[in-house]
This record gives sequence, structure tokens and C-alpha cells, in this order.
Amino acid sequence: MNENNSKFILAIALSFIFLIAYSYFFQPKPEDKAHQIAQGTHSPQGQGAQAHGMGQTYGLSSPHSAPSTLEQRAQSTLNTPLIAFVRSKGVEIEIDSLGRIAQVYLKDKKFTAHRQEGFVEHVKELLGLAKPKPPLEKLPLLGVDSLKPLELRFVDSGLNTEAFKTPYTASAKEIELHNTPQSLVLTQELDGLTLTKTLTFYPNLTYDLKIHLEPKGVTSNIAYVLSNGSRPVADVDGYAFHGVLLGTQDHKLEKIEDGKAKETQTFKATTFIASVDRYYTSLFFANTPLNAIVDTQPSKNPLPFVSLKGDASLHGYIGPKDHRLLSQINPVLTEVIEYGIITFFARPVFLLLDFLHNYTHNWGWAIILLTLIVRIILYPLSYKGMVSMQKIKDLAPKMKELQEKYKSDPQKLQMHMMQLYKKHGANPLGGCLPLLLQIPVFFAIYRVLYNAVELKSAGWMLWIHDLSLMDPYFILPLLMGISMYAQQALTPNTITDPTQAKIFKMLPLFFTIFLITFPAGLVLYWTINNVFSIIQQWMINQMLDKKKAREIAEHKK
Repeated sequence: MNENNSKFILAIALSFIFLIAYSYFFQPKPEDKAHQIAQGTHSPQGQGAQAHGMGQTYGLSSPHSAPSTLEQRAQSTLNTPLIAFVRSKGVEIEIDSLGRIAQVYLKDKKFTAHRQEGFVEHVKELLGLAKPKPPLEKLPLLGVDSLKPLELRFVDSGLNTEAFKTPYTASAKEIELHNTPQSLVLTQELDGLTLTKTLTFYPNLTYDLKIHLEPKGVTSNIAYVLSNGSRPVADVDGYAFHGVLLGTQDHKLEKIEDGKAKETQTFKATTFIASVDRYYTSLFFANTPLNAIVDTQPSKNPLPFVSLKGDASLHGYIGPKDHRLLSQINPVLTEVIEYGIITFFARPVFLLLDFLHNYTHNWGWAIILLTLIVRIILYPLSYKGMVSMQKIKDLAPKMKELQEKYKSDPQKLQMHMMQLYKKHGANPLGGCLPLLLQIPVFFAIYRVLYNAVELKSAGWMLWIHDLSLMDPYFILPLLMGISMYAQQALTPNTITDPTQAKIFKMLPLFFTIFLITFPAGLVLYWTINNVFSIIQQWMINQMLDKKKAREIAEHKK
């Protein structure tokens, strides 16, 4: 490895550190919790006012009624009475008098376990300066004043105003879910119309919805929009995607992120419309394509709706973005588990990890097996790179001679160095390739482990009780730093510049600091990857030493 190549690898390593540091430590800061829960809807205009002009935009009403269409403000959950409750062992659903799903609570301890607030808070807990927060009794998914699932808005402004003033009645006050689905009928009696929502709830957090409109008098195909609700707010993470996802029939994904919704958008023939945060989603899907509308509000957060006329039926889901569960409901829904620009690579990585978990029944051991498989796949290239670096290290004295001889003629120096490489079968870029390959693999695994709700509250062994959180005692990051240092010590190093050499020696410390608050699952992957690299490098070093000893012995003969 000549000086230029060593600078290239150093630049890659430093860029890598910068990327993971920026993506984690300088992620967009989440709003304070009160504002987060409110989803930015405490503006004077209110949620309903943000739908101003929807009828005109979507071509659903006459121009004369468009300016006041859907302006009726949706009342907050706190001010709207609850009329029905759906309960099961793991979930509790509240229905309010506007026929909406006002709140969904998850009661499984997987979701209610206390989440570490951050590095400083955790250190205070370790030092006894702060008391650990107890787990929640139940985890609320929906914001207090945010747009609610099943909120229906008529295009006709007069009818819409009446609808927001007229409460629904429920066929039952409470429903208990066990192993069979249960139905709930919500009825709203308006002056010229009877509206009926028939909800059938299933134990897997899905529900069927049938809407029946019965006009009193002249029958007409009444137009309205229905919302799957704003995104859940159960996780206040600021790095994962937050917003609305829409699936298209050609398997593309439309994304509208919180704070980036600039204008009202319409999407025809969508397979699903989902509001998502890091771990949870509220979505609609149907047997026939849905026409979706995504409006905006003052904070530029997307407001999702589907456009309907007359009687309609569709399906919904509110809960965690669990891959197996979503796949069982409808395979297309797995697309709501989004990994960013590297999704195309990260999704197969998760499927492999999930496959390994089927056999290990432990996500920690599945991560270790995944690391081993990655090392085996990359072994041929890693081997060539390590051998090439060793050869270049052996050629260092001859390279130094050439540099002294042709120091005034860079062109000749480069030509003779290339001849030297070719003669001894050394590739100056061979040591860069394994590092380049590790970067996309690392980011794919990082996004998988960061976004997989399956790892939430999933332990490995001993002190690691939750692979989605940072190591509570920082043992794994320290082991990662030590293993990285050991790997550096075994790897041939031909860097001659003192400054570059010092920076390389500091890399284990940099990585330890940067990864100390990362999810334990990710640090476990990196640590085990280092251990496998150490074993591989030691074996190759032993092999090369034996080969060199044989060559010396033959030369003496």
C-alpha cells in the first residue's frame, strides 16, 4: 500500500466515523414530548381547519361549497366522550363519540418496558443520582390531539358541520377479544342521512370496516374522506422515518415525511396508506385499490385520507411493525418496514436474520450467526486483500529504495512501483476492497437492528436484556474497542506518515465513543465481526509465515 492508498483508506475510515456520528448524535431532534404527542395540532386553526378547500382540491364538490368544505374542527380526545372499549389480553382500544379510534394501548411487557432516555440519564441511574423509571402499565400509541383513525369528513360542508356535532351510538359498551373476532356497530343519525360503521376486530390488531350510508329521501352517491390517522407517537426517536407511506401497484413506495409535506397530494390506486413511526403504524388496505389524499397542516406534517363515495369496505391495522405479523395479514404490508435508501439491501438482511432466529430462538445468537455468514461470504475478497497487504509490507524496503532513487521524477517512480507490484503479484488497492464492502453491510445491519421492533425487549445473555437499547454497563462497546485494537495490531500496516499512523491507532477509541450509545445488537455485531477478523487474520498470518519460511529454506538449498 503506497502513501496515496493509505490516505484513501484513512479517508474512508474517517468518513465512516463521521457518517455514523452524524446519523446518530446529530439526528433531527425530536420535539418535546408534549408537542410530540400533540403532533403539532395546538394551532388556533385546529385540525379541521387544515382541511380548508379539500373539496375544491380533490374535485369532490362544487366550487361554491369548496371554501368551507371540511373546515369543521375535529375535537381533541380529551374533550370527546368515549362510547365503547375493545379489550384483550394484549391491547385496549377506545372508541369516541365521533366514531373514531381515540386511543390504542399495548399492554404486552415487550412494549411497556421502560426505555432508556439517553446516555447522561442512564449514567445518573448507574451512579444512583436518579431513580430508574418504572415500566408503563400500558403504552399509548396515538397522540392526544392528532388526527384519529376512522375520522370521517363529508365533502358537503353543511353535512360535515352537522356530523361533527352529532354523536355516534355504539351497539355495545365493551367488547372482549379472545380467539374469535368481535363486531361493533357505530351509528350516527343525521338530518338527511344515517351513517353506520360496522367494525370487526381481530386478535392480531387488524379490523374490518364497512361503511353504509342510508339517505333519508333522495338517494345520492355521497362523497367523503376517511383517515387512517396521524402517525403513532409511542417512540420519540428522531432518526427513523416518521410520516406517511403509500404502496403503489407496481411495488413502489411513496414517502411523505413529517415536516416535508409542502402541498396536498393525491395518489390513485394505492395498495395501502400507512402512518408510521420507528416501531408502530396505523394503516388502511383494501381488496381493491384505494384513492389516497395526503393533506398538510401548519407544521407541514402529512394528514392521510382515502377518498370514498357511498358504501365502502376496507381493512385496517394499528400496532407494531412486526414483519411476520404483517406478512400473515397481507405480504404487501411488510413494505411499511422502511430502512431508508438502503432498503433494497437491508430487507434481505432482515429476512436472513429472521430465518436464523427461527433456529436459535434468540436474536443475539442470530446476530452472531449472521456475522459469521457475512464473514464467510466476504472471505475470498478479505483473504486476497490481507495477502496483498502483507506482500506490500514485505516490499516496503524495495519501495523505499525506489522512492529515494526517483524522488525527483514522480512519473518514473510510479512506473517502477507498478512494475514492482506486478512482479510480486501485489495489488495496491487490495486492502481497500474489504473495507469498502464492510460499509454497506454495516449500514444495512445498522438499519435492520435499529428499526426491527422484534428486537425490542429481546435479550441475549447475562447483562444484555434488550438488544434495541445501549449496553447498560457499556461492556460491549469496550470489548468492541479492544477487539478493534487487536485486529489493527495483527493487520499488516505500511503507513509511513506519522500523523496518519497516529490517527489509525486512535480509530478504536473513536469507534468506542461513537458506538457507546448505539443499540446493543449493533455493537454485538461489530464486536463479533472484529473477533472473526482477528481469527481470520491470525490464520492468514500463520499461513504466510510458513510459506515465507519454506521459500527461505528452498532459497538456501
